[in-house]
Amino acid sequence: MIILKQGILMFLLLVLVASCANEAPTTEETTTQETTEATAAETKEEVKVELVGYQVGDIAEDFTLKNVDGKMVSMADYPDANGYIIVFTCNHCPYSIAYEDRLIEMDKKYKALGYPMIAINPNDPEVNEEDSYEEMIVRAEEKGFTFPYLMDEGQKVYPKYGATKTPHVYVVNKTESGNQVAYIGAIDDSKDAESVTAHYLTNALDALIRGEEPNPSFTKAFGCSVKCKK
Repeated sequence: MIILKQGILMFLLLVLVASCANEAPTTEETTTQETTEATAAETKEEVKVELVGYQVGDIAEDFTLKNVDGKMVSMADYPDANGYIIVFTCNHCPYSIAYEDRLIEMDKKYKALGYPMIAINPNDPEVNEEDSYEEMIVRAEEKGFTFPYLMDEGQKVYPKYGATKTPHVYVVNKTESGNQVAYIGAIDDSKDAESVTAHYLTNALDALIRGEEPNPSFTKAFGCSVKCKK
């Protein structure tokens, strides 16, 4: 009888231990879970950062900004256009300077095909005085810009687009729904014109002109960071 009771007690003790083991995760399991949750949180944060500004397929709002000739310019000033090449660029950045001749050539070609270029300086001149409106006038005249060169006064436009670099390009295509973003990113794959192997912007424009979607429709822009007040 005593042996039987001892056996029952032992059995109940084993069941209790097993139950506790199932309910309480081990230190290793807890650490793994916390790491997974932390990684998921970081991933969500990264996605949130990447999704700032317009994405391909979004409808872009029009803007009205001051050109180097003193006139106000917006996309609506081009009623016959099929779309627009919006380039965020500036005076001082070596990358922007390296692309100026290429932008002039592209504008001459593609505005005749329905895609005029509009350049916007997103930088705050108080952060870099070389990017002042007065210096923009000088730069546009020196280079003979064939396109409007607008000042994003108050830095209200570039955040909507999500531009982070100079240069940073957005091709906007006219649709029944509005001005739809069709391409975002780099002009091509090299600061050095002689080393270019991938012509992202012209390929995107050629695709739109053929009635096709750009492929790729997104590339990573490279250049100088947009200068804004801290």
